[in-house]
Amino acid sequence: MAIQRLDALVWLTLSGGGFQRRGGGAAGYIQDTYLVHLIPQGDRPNFEFSVLSAKLEPASTKTEEIEEPLIQNSPIKTQNFPWKISEPLSLDDLADQDFLELVEGLEADFQAEFVAKQVDADQDKVLLVGVMTQHMTLLDFEDGLAEITRLVESAGGQVLQTVRQKRSNPHPQTVVGEGKIQEISLTAQTISANLVVFDRDLSPAQIRNLEIQIGIRVVDRTEVILDIFAQRARSSEGKLQVELAQLQYSLPRLTGRGQAMSRQGGGIGTRGPGETKLETERRTIAKRISRLQQEVNQLLAHRFRLRQNRHHMDVPSVAIVGYTNAGKSTLLNLLTNSEVYAADQLFATLDPTTRKLTIPGALTGEPLSIVLTDTVGFIRELPLSLIDAFRATLEEVTDADALLHLVDLSHPAWQSQIRSVMNILTDMPVTPGPALVVFNKIDAVDGDTLALAREEFPQAVFISAAKGLGMESLRDRLAQLIQYALYPR
Repeated sequence: MAIQRLDALVWLTLSGGGFQRRGGGAAGYIQDTYLVHLIPQGDRPNFEFSVLSAKLEPASTKTEEIEEPLIQNSPIKTQNFPWKISEPLSLDDLADQDFLELVEGLEADFQAEFVAKQVDADQDKVLLVGVMTQHMTLLDFEDGLAEITRLVESAGGQVLQTVRQKRSNPHPQTVVGEGKIQEISLTAQTISANLVVFDRDLSPAQIRNLEIQIGIRVVDRTEVILDIFAQRARSSEGKLQVELAQLQYSLPRLTGRGQAMSRQGGGIGTRGPGETKLETERRTIAKRISRLQQEVNQLLAHRFRLRQNRHHMDVPSVAIVGYTNAGKSTLLNLLTNSEVYAADQLFATLDPTTRKLTIPGALTGEPLSIVLTDTVGFIRELPLSLIDAFRATLEEVTDADALLHLVDLSHPAWQSQIRSVMNILTDMPVTPGPALVVFNKIDAVDGDTLALAREEFPQAVFISAAKGLGMESLRDRLAQLIQYALYPR
């Protein structure tokens, strides 16, 4: 009814007997009639639905709603359906029904609920879609959903509801199945969502197919991350790299915008054989990408000269790496008395920041000057467009004498975050220097988690950058790390 924009539906049941039409056909007398219409979300009764008998009855004895399982293999479930079925009516009762009054009353109820749920007009109201494949564990799947929820919130959106589906493999055309697409479309209408976000990367064809069938804008995980980067970029270098990443992402996705991108151009200089508007925009974006890549190459050369100057002065360098929101900027501020922007949010800072730090030498105990660089945070399955665009920033990691790998021990998925960071470091074209694992936020974890981390990483350092705990031990281990990196045995 929602998809077809129907206000009401009449359901007729026939008796077993009746007149037979010449040539055959259905026969029987109208026994009962039912009136069905959609209802606002707050007015929904609980119903018991049996897949085996297809019988719908009010669940008057059940007051507890059962959460929909990931795989619907139970024959009976309790659910709030977005419709109401009347008691059996006679034809006379149905004929006396004032449908105009009924529809106007329903419209008023829906309008009242919509106004009550209205949020900031500038804030996207998001329906999140998660797909669990056979290669994923339930824990990894839920961690991924929690992460994409935080990414949406960091981008300024509000996640209203999450739809889950388990499939052996994503559908090649729409990621999810046909029935799930209908559920997503109905849910988006019910909660007044204006954006659907998937917890994975989508191909241009998949985005186009989903938007056609769902009816609202669909974005994937990479586009959410790019939006966050666009909001957080402050320096000219950061804005340059973000623009390059966005253009590289959007170029293969220009198709499917309807007739506006496929009409022939008009006006002076566009008549004749001409080219489509789509081809014109592709060529313009390709030129812009080429120019931006040249500017990034100039940025690479500039950063290379800065690092060469540090090498000539024999100043060791340490790059702070780690998963996003691990506390890298907070640690840099604490060690170097700086005021770099730090916040409890994903990708709070994008621009690399270098500060001087003086620590006691590992052998002589005399003051040793090093440079400490705060780098952009990593994330699992870091988009390739970001890796390519931010190669000037990531070279700060590969060119450093040593790495300080900061880990948020209070995060439930800290072990998988370590693996994600190590995978990104392993895939870099130049092998980074030796790394010191440092566990942060130990003041926010229990004894069991701390003991597990000490057992798995006996050489690690345990600190709390927010509370200033473990700083002396960290400085001593940094001196030993620099000594090992410069003079390996």
